[in-house]
Amino acid sequence: MKKILLYTIFLLFVSASQTAKAQFETSRDSVVQLYGVVMTADSLVGIPAVSIMVKGQNRGTITNAEGVFSIVVLKGDQVEFTHVTYKPKTVTIPRNLEGNQYSVVQLMVIDTVYLPATIIRPRPTAEQFARDFVNIKVPDDDLEIARKNTSAAKRRVLLQTTPADGGEATRIQFNKIANRAVYQGQTPPMNIFNPAAWADFIQAWKRGDFKNKN
Repeated sequence: MKKILLYTIFLLFVSASQTAKAQFETSRDSVVQLYGVVMTADSLVGIPAVSIMVKGQNRGTITNAEGVFSIVVLKGDQVEFTHVTYKPKTVTIPRNLEGNQYSVVQLMVIDTVYLPATIIRPRPTAEQFARDFVNIKVPDDDLEIARKNTSAAKRRVLLQTTPADGGEATRIQFNKIANRAVYQGQTPPMNIFNPAAWADFIQAWKRGDFKNKN
């Protein structure tokens, strides 16, 4: 029984070794050394700093000062050549390539972009420039914006228009419950006889808080 078990383990080990060797040979056969030169299509001059990227993978290279490059790819990969001045080009490595080297001479065409025409005219007169310069509206800086937001009038407007949040609503409700608990079984005092309440009322009336906003 032990001999059969050892023989089975030996066969599995040999089979796994052969499978790994076959996969290694297949992987090694699919590796290709891609090299060549990138040149202009009109004057055949080498283009430096061309980005060469393998699509779908985060790796690539760039051409040197003479436009020469070299990169390791796999058979079937798509290699993209891009440059800010030229139209992009894509090269596909043949899957049935014999050998492990592939050379290309990639020509790139200038990508011309036409911008809309811009006409620059001087100011007609110095007087008009002075008038526009004086009357131009300068946006408020951060300090001026902060000063306006912290003024008394601005605070009153914000106090009246800003809705209460959940925390404030909860505090108001708790204060009502506390007041009812304090004056439970007796008549609560009326603010009409409270001098502080009258002072607040007079100040609010002077500020115009009770005016019709419409």
